[in-house]
Amino acid sequence: MCINICRLARRSQSKGNQSLPGYSHAMSKQHFSKEDVRPSKIYLITWDLNSVSKFSLLSKGGRRGRTTTNTNSDPQLKGIVTRLYCRQGYYLQMHPDGSLDGTKDDSSNSTLFNLIPVGLRVVAIQGVKTGLYIALNNEGFLYTSELFTPECKFKESVFENYYVIYSSMLYRQQESGRAWFLGLNKEGQVMKGNRVKKTKPAAHFLPKPLEVAMYREPSLHDIGETVPKAGVTPSKSTSASAIMNGGKPPVNKSKTT
Repeated sequence: MCINICRLARRSQSKGNQSLPGYSHAMSKQHFSKEDVRPSKIYLITWDLNSVSKFSLLSKGGRRGRTTTNTNSDPQLKGIVTRLYCRQGYYLQMHPDGSLDGTKDDSSNSTLFNLIPVGLRVVAIQGVKTGLYIALNNEGFLYTSELFTPECKFKESVFENYYVIYSSMLYRQQESGRAWFLGLNKEGQVMKGNRVKKTKPAAHFLPKPLEVAMYREPSLHDIGETVPKAGVTPSKSTSASAIMNGGKPPVNKSKTT
């Protein structure tokens, strides 16, 4: 099974909202305002239940995009380059240092993300300019990682109001089982995943795709693994070198003798 994110040309009014055979509409033109959707394009999220070996994106007139990892295989995953508009009124952005927050500037390159399908209704969110993946750790903090790990996997679901919500595939509340979500508060700051509720605007995002892109499947690494340097054996690190979002940066404690 795989995710298909389809781009369709704008339909004439005479055709109405007729569904495509074999696909279920997760989003429809009638549910978006003119500000939400480009005038000439409609984007639908659909699930292809006939394919079990690849995750692909069906497109019409899409351009070949960038790849995310250096492997010998050719790009096989079709995703999108997109901006993620939060219902709070901000676009999610990733700064060069890896920090995350929201901005109202819809033309900034820091708001561009690669949305890569890595499982059934599961995506990786990668900054186009930095190449870093958005991840959520076991304390609920969002951070960015050079390596693709299980903490970088987010379940993509369409909520009742046709916005998209992104929840951690790895962590949730132990007692209630409630999922941890990607979210922005009213000030445009990233929230801790365990404090975001799926019914609130903080968790509601609207992807605004710009182009279809081909990607190589990201290599999965262990949590805490660091990027190896030339001539150095790869190691695992528990120190928080990445910038944590949704709270105060971690303080490194050192022992004195």
